[in-house]
Amino acid sequence: MIKLIKLEWKKNNIRKYIRNAFILAVLLCFFVFANAFLGIANDPDGTLDAAEGKDIISATIELFTSMSFLVFTSVMLASFIVSAYKNKTMNLMFSYPIKRQKILVSQMMAVWIFNFIALVVTKLMIYTCVDVGAKSMQSAFVIDFDMGSLSFYLQLLAKSVVIVTMSFIALFVGMAMKSSKATIITSFLLIFLTQANIGDFSLAGSTVFPSILTVVSFVFAGLSIYNIERKDLM
Repeated sequence: MIKLIKLEWKKNNIRKYIRNAFILAVLLCFFVFANAFLGIANDPDGTLDAAEGKDIISATIELFTSMSFLVFTSVMLASFIVSAYKNKTMNLMFSYPIKRQKILVSQMMAVWIFNFIALVVTKLMIYTCVDVGAKSMQSAFVIDFDMGSLSFYLQLLAKSVVIVTMSFIALFVGMAMKSSKATIITSFLLIFLTQANIGDFSLAGSTVFPSILTVVSFVFAGLSIYNIERKDLM
């Protein structure tokens, strides 16, 4: 499996995605830093322009990193898998003396592992920048995290797992509709579902919903590879 994952990274030019993920991380870091310390998020009178419950810096970091990497992961899944079906390159892969399920799982894991690591590194970079900035500058947001706490890292890892795994729902839709665009559009719909507010109600702050969503995402991942041995190629 590890060899297949490395093959997928090599075949799809993973260096390109490393570069893009790095650029995304830097842009997010600058954006969050500007919001926190440069007054970007303030009204003209100097007060913070944020919804109730969104005046803490961790909420801002989680919101923008989650949105960005959910789409980024879905784009990679569309490129690695859905496009491979459409371009008929999957025909060659399935001609190897390896089970189709194993090939598809290796492609999904190649994307999942990369984006999980990229998301964790990005979050750590942003939290570190904010933590350093807060030592000498006044933050518009409440600094509500402690990088010296074990629970901080456990929550960071858990939330990253949920976001990256959620992209399997988008993959299932893309494969069902035989469309890379459908994969990406579904990722945006998932963002609206999980991050948007309806009045004062939002699923983003729920403690139970992430667990349910992760289970649902793995179910969709299983559906994506179910019966793949006997299905016709797209």
